[in-house]
Amino acid sequence: MIIGVPKEIKDNEYRVSMTPNCTYEAIKNGHTVYIENNAGLEIGFTNENYIQAGAKIINTAAEIFDKAEMIIKVKEPQPIECKMLKPGQILFTYLHLASSLELTKSIIDSKCIAISYETVTNKENKLPLLIPMSEIAGRLSIQFGATFLEKVNGGKGVLLGGVPGVKPATVVILGGGVVGLNATKMAVGLNADVYLFDNNLQVLRKVDEIFGGRVKTIFSDIGSIEKIITIADLIIGAVLIPGAISPKLITKKMLKLMTPGTVIVDVAIDQGGCFETSKPTTHSDPTYVVDDVIHYCVANMPGAVARTATKSLTNATIPYILELANYGWEKAISNDPYLMKGLNICKGKIVYKEIAESFGLDHIDFCDL
Repeated sequence: MIIGVPKEIKDNEYRVSMTPNCTYEAIKNGHTVYIENNAGLEIGFTNENYIQAGAKIINTAAEIFDKAEMIIKVKEPQPIECKMLKPGQILFTYLHLASSLELTKSIIDSKCIAISYETVTNKENKLPLLIPMSEIAGRLSIQFGATFLEKVNGGKGVLLGGVPGVKPATVVILGGGVVGLNATKMAVGLNADVYLFDNNLQVLRKVDEIFGGRVKTIFSDIGSIEKIITIADLIIGAVLIPGAISPKLITKKMLKLMTPGTVIVDVAIDQGGCFETSKPTTHSDPTYVVDDVIHYCVANMPGAVARTATKSLTNATIPYILELANYGWEKAISNDPYLMKGLNICKGKIVYKEIAESFGLDHIDFCDL
């Protein structure tokens, strides 16, 4: 199969979807890999590295999309890339379609085979291709939150861990999944006062056991959230419903309950965000203020540590890339029900129910195609 790797063009996105090592694996399996010129240069992967792995360097994204049978990306295709997708071409990347009707329609119109990293599952019903980036985003959420709590960045001027004689910042984490757990590890490590909310008692028990009571675990309901945000300095939104739009746990009205300079970091922004006032931001313009509350809603947070993130992501994706390339998409997903969960849109038809429900559109079961 001919595999194409275009350079990412989202704002300040320096990740690349295949490292030279991954490229070598694909070529060793008999496939051709086209890499766009300097696709990985910003994180230390040169054209020469890819050439030594056996890849061919292509000058433009247009040529990549024209030649490749399968496009491997990191982030969702931007409008100019959507126009280059071809009918029957495999697109394998993060899509987060439930948060964008425009992107969903563009993918439908392209009639490509859109397989999304974030909805592929495994035997444990986990999300193996989302977990690596969720781990990074969870850890970064505390780093960025701490930065914007600084007075010079508009925050309260609060040090996350405090100092002897001065209490630490209060960190509230909404959601105890991969993002929430990694955010908790970082916040606890910095000696913050941490509260974690979830509506799954097993999750709360697990967190309590891991941190030995160091984290205050609270069953998530609107009353408890309204009460805690009055004392919060930093709030992390870490709620995920696979493939579906995120629930809005904090409304615009609730912002009035927060003290000025509170920072909220919405890690769920790729799926629409879990704060009513959230809207996607970029690394070059990461924050905005609503009712004196600082909103950080960067939609590609792991891109800030692009080299680490690329290696972590490709370690997870390469087995699936090989599966699709070795067997073709139809046989690969027919043989692998977990990979089948990644199929979102197929030849102009939505096959992932939650995406269709987000926009009131029709969907069709893959087996009925």
